Amino acid sequence: MQLSNEEEDYNLSLSKFESMLKTNKVLFFDSEEFEEIILHYLDMGKAALAKKALKLALEQHPKSTGLKLVQVEMLVYDDKLEFAEKLLNELYAIEPTNEEIYIQKANIFSKRDQHEKAVELLKIALKYTDDNADVYNLIGMEYLFMDNLEMAKESFIKCLEEDLEDQSALYNVVYCFEFLDQNQDAISYLQKYIDKNPYSEIAWHQLGRLHYSVKEYENAIRAFDYATLIDDEFLGAFMEKAKAYERLKKYSEAIESYNRTIELDDATSYALLRMGKCHEKLGDKALALKYFNQTVHEDPLLDKGWIAITDFYVRQKNYQKALFFVNKALAIDNQNRLYWKRYASINKQMNFYEEAEFGYRKAVEFGETGLETWLFWVDILQFLGEFESAIQTLLQASDYFPEENEIEYRLAGLYFMMTDTTKAKFHLSNALRLNFDNYIILEDLFPVVWTKKMVQNYIAKHKKQ
Repeated sequence: MQLSNEEEDYNLSLSKFESMLKTNKVLFFDSEEFEEIILHYLDMGKAALAKKALKLALEQHPKSTGLKLVQVEMLVYDDKLEFAEKLLNELYAIEPTNEEIYIQKANIFSKRDQHEKAVELLKIALKYTDDNADVYNLIGMEYLFMDNLEMAKESFIKCLEEDLEDQSALYNVVYCFEFLDQNQDAISYLQKYIDKNPYSEIAWHQLGRLHYSVKEYENAIRAFDYATLIDDEFLGAFMEKAKAYERLKKYSEAIESYNRTIELDDATSYALLRMGKCHEKLGDKALALKYFNQTVHEDPLLDKGWIAITDFYVRQKNYQKALFFVNKALAIDNQNRLYWKRYASINKQMNFYEEAEFGYRKAVEFGETGLETWLFWVDILQFLGEFESAIQTLLQASDYFPEENEIEYRLAGLYFMMTDTTKAKFHLSNALRLNFDNYIILEDLFPVVWTKKMVQNYIAKHKKQ
């Protein structure tokens, strides 16, 4: 690759400076060379070298405003804001029309969370600068800090009017539109932007993402196609295109796009998992399984991979295999509520009630709060004859679901089984009030209770009311 003259000079300055440090000879650099060298080290995070270069620079060019502004930047970098401010005031007295002075002052106010003041100073900088795009970008960032996304959006749009190629401003504009829930406006904006800059793969990719977010999947695919035509190694665009194809149930095309992401980079567990799901949708169970296995091999900590394999075998009613895989998953992470939930329901299918009860208990312990899980757990406790535990569990569940008739009917049934008639009637009354027609729960789960004369009379009385 051919380097420009500027880049060659820049590389020469750097190597000349580094060889000077090794030999302890003092060589002469002009002030602009020094500026480049210092900013290079700052960008690289090599603050010590930047300071060394600045010290030499100020010895050789004590009156250079440019170098003093770099010194200000380094003082701000080190949080020495008072020193930086003092130096800026001295510079302002000499050069009141230097835009960099206002930019650095704004930077100090920004560091102190005085973002309105920073914006005021940046607006002054606009009067003196040749680089409007950069200043508009800085103003946009200040508005972002203030959570004023409408003004931030306007600033980034102005930045792009000055410099169409500013990618960070383009990302920020889209971010503002999305945050403000203005997805259709964002689509219109990007379409106009693309008219001016049709070869911006970033714009096409963002347009695709926005179409996807408003469920316009065909348009999304068209936009991602352009992004990948401009840059045929645009991994993100291939990935998003595959997701859009999946939404349209075009599973073969989705697989092709996921495959492209794997050609471009190492296989991600996400792409492997989605390919497995697509093959399963196409009815190719062997290939689906191959990809699910690759997913857990690639990333054993990704719960979606283990869940995909387990659920695959559950759908095949091969509970033995499903249990084998959910046990492997639990061996890696035994605090995952999704694994415990599956462990419980598979054991339940296999009539291993003790194991199922243990699984539901663990699922709840690790954060599962779904009503279905509580009810499955309670029904198993009841089946095992552990009425007291079942009641305690239901009372715990009613904290999450205070007005749930399914809980109330079960509590009524269990209290009748325990011959605590007062509590039983209380909960039965609640249940009938919440959903009268669901009294068949008693008939299904508590046939002994259902046949009691007292219960029948109670239901009949409620019916009349």
